Amino acid sequence: MSGQTFAQKALARAAGLASVEVGQVVDARPDIVLSHDNTAAIRRIWLQFGQQRVVIPERIAITLDHAVPAPTTKHAQNHAEIRQFVQEQGIRYFFEVGRGICHQVLSEEAIVLPGQLILGADSHTTHFGWLGAFGAGIGRSEVAALWATGELWLRVPESMKVVLEGELPTGVTAKDFALRLIGDLGADGGLYMSIEFHGSGIEAMSLESRMVLPNMMAEFGAKNAWIAPDTKTTTYLAERLKRKAADNEQRFGTPGEPLSVAELQALLASMALFPDPDATYATVHHYRAADLEPYIACPHSVDNVVPLSAVAGTRVQQAFLGTCTNGRLEDLAAAANVIRGRRVAPGVRFIVIPASSEVLKAALERGYIQDFVEAGAVIGVPGCGPCMGNHMGIPAPGEVTISSANRNFRGRMGTPDSEIYLANPAVVAATAVAGVIVDPREIGG
Repeated sequence: MSGQTFAQKALARAAGLASVEVGQVVDARPDIVLSHDNTAAIRRIWLQFGQQRVVIPERIAITLDHAVPAPTTKHAQNHAEIRQFVQEQGIRYFFEVGRGICHQVLSEEAIVLPGQLILGADSHTTHFGWLGAFGAGIGRSEVAALWATGELWLRVPESMKVVLEGELPTGVTAKDFALRLIGDLGADGGLYMSIEFHGSGIEAMSLESRMVLPNMMAEFGAKNAWIAPDTKTTTYLAERLKRKAADNEQRFGTPGEPLSVAELQALLASMALFPDPDATYATVHHYRAADLEPYIACPHSVDNVVPLSAVAGTRVQQAFLGTCTNGRLEDLAAAANVIRGRRVAPGVRFIVIPASSEVLKAALERGYIQDFVEAGAVIGVPGCGPCMGNHMGIPAPGEVTISSANRNFRGRMGTPDSEIYLANPAVVAATAVAGVIVDPREIGG
């Protein structure tokens, strides 16, 4: 038998098997089951099963993030139903309005750990691959089934190996690499595949940059994506777990003296799963960081990717910085460095929404929020907001938005007759200042 990929090892672990083959259907038991504002709809499906209690309350995580604060009575009622459900069922992990976007929050709370399986009623659950976990989006009915049984059938995916060598040039980001990959291979290029990222270019990335890649793989059709957890990863998680000693006792069975950061790092490292050297991949793709440049995904598809220079000068009416893809502190810092001392162009709205309350607090402490406000930007509540077209930034018909989000299909931001361009955070900020799509390096950003 040939070596096992990460996906094979992760699903074997989740199914309690020694090994699995590509294409095999396994009965997997996820470590975490995620939902958000859609929890109320999932609950209605679950109630049809005739059950009164969920079987895995300790493994359920719910975050209110898609329409926050509630913009309509309907949304408010939805949130009220979710709060009642959480209280009735004793749900372990619940995060209220304003805490932030589910993928960011669960990362910050160290709820998802290396080698674990997380299934979520959100397509961007692939995000958790940055932690060395198997994260996959599933449907609402499947989440309801997990609430009822704690198990779900999954087919073991083929794997694609993507190798990036060298450090990214100045002005080029993980977002640009993700767009280039999707542009090269198409929006369905990774359909139901496990995408493994390898190479010195990945190792050199900051943790926040690494988060971008698995997140964007949802736009690639991927089932999951994976980055090897290293010392950076285990330190991040260990320091956060250290603050939650009581929780750790329940999760790891470590009564007595709380574990040290070093002990937690060792425990996390022991949980990590890595592909075998002789693992079999459906395809392998190599990239040199030095060959990359800033890219733009043009309307109305995420794989309609061109170099920024090809669309420079395109006029915009709105710039949006945020989302689970690019709403982190690193992203806000890059944008603030561009916009500091400048003003948003006349006729342009610049909307900034941090991915979490933790990011917002750090951005306030570092002066980034002041930079944005002084430039004329609008700061929103941590959450999804404009990305979903729910509220807080719906464009008018005929308007053009440049966004740091992950999707630009027609109507994504709530208006079918508008256009969305996707770019990295610095490009979004530079465009807000110039009023047209521009490379921040050309304006000194």
